Amino acid sequence: MPRSSITIRDVAEHAGVSHQTVSRVINASENVKPETRSKVEASINELGFRPNAIARFMARGRSQTLACISPNLTDFTFARIIEGAEIECRNLGYFLLSTSAPDEETFASLLDELITSRRTEGLLVINPFADGRYKLLSGIEPVVFVGARPREDAAHSVALDDVASGQDATQHLLDLGHRKIGMVTGPMVEDCTQDRQAGYRAALHDAGIEYDTRFVAAGDWSAISGYAAFKRIAAKGELPTAIFAQNDQMAVGVIRAAREAGLNVPNDLSVIGVDDMPLGSYFDPPLTTMRQDLFQIGRKAARLLTRALESTEVGEEQHLISAELVIRNSTTSFSN
Repeated sequence: MPRSSITIRDVAEHAGVSHQTVSRVINASENVKPETRSKVEASINELGFRPNAIARFMARGRSQTLACISPNLTDFTFARIIEGAEIECRNLGYFLLSTSAPDEETFASLLDELITSRRTEGLLVINPFADGRYKLLSGIEPVVFVGARPREDAAHSVALDDVASGQDATQHLLDLGHRKIGMVTGPMVEDCTQDRQAGYRAALHDAGIEYDTRFVAAGDWSAISGYAAFKRIAAKGELPTAIFAQNDQMAVGVIRAAREAGLNVPNDLSVIGVDDMPLGSYFDPPLTTMRQDLFQIGRKAARLLTRALESTEVGEEQHLISAELVIRNSTTSFSN
């Protein structure tokens, strides 16, 4: 008989006991005689029976399943966070169900499926403030917001310290002698975009440099949007000598557009990104960037969620993770 078709009743018949007794052995009940337990365990091993873990947890009133809802599952940043969370959940004895909600309506539908059906015991929500989806989470616990700054309406959150990342990236360019520093942002509705912009402006202010809107354009995190953003900056006339792109993909687009405009990177235009994508060191030129440990952000979020689930004594926790400056060949010193 194929292993997948073995049932609890087959084990019971093989061991000569009731299926209720087999169930008690599987669920580690103490109300089973040692000799009976040994006989049932021997039958389980001999038949190759694999208990249905989900059904077992549900019988105890637990699904042992957590869910992660992300705007999509293809973006490198989201995928790496989910990978870290999934591995940590597995290590902690939980399943992690990952799904995507590109808009608020889909998010609401997923919440209904996951929460009202009791398919999950807790939620990780990536980029909860990209739209109004965070409003739908009122009264649902436990929930950990991932990739969002600490806020009063988020009891638990884990994110990159985006203000510091924006400030450090801009400071790197300032330290190289640049004074005309542009920026390509992500969508302005997102926390991380606003915070990276705040860090950029703070670094310029501390250096006595006025914020110049001519050198700033918005993208949508994609390479093509970074390409288009630099084109818009260039069309305004005077060019910056350096660009802080708020992620690596847009930085690649900036470099492509700069080359088409006859500029050499980094001699004519220095470019720095954020993330440190796996291919960043293989770009031409290799990309200077602010490395965020997305895998660890996912792991920390998963640990926080399981702690909040297992203990009522876990108070509000807001974690900001620092980024690391990785200097490669897309930035260089500037002098007039």
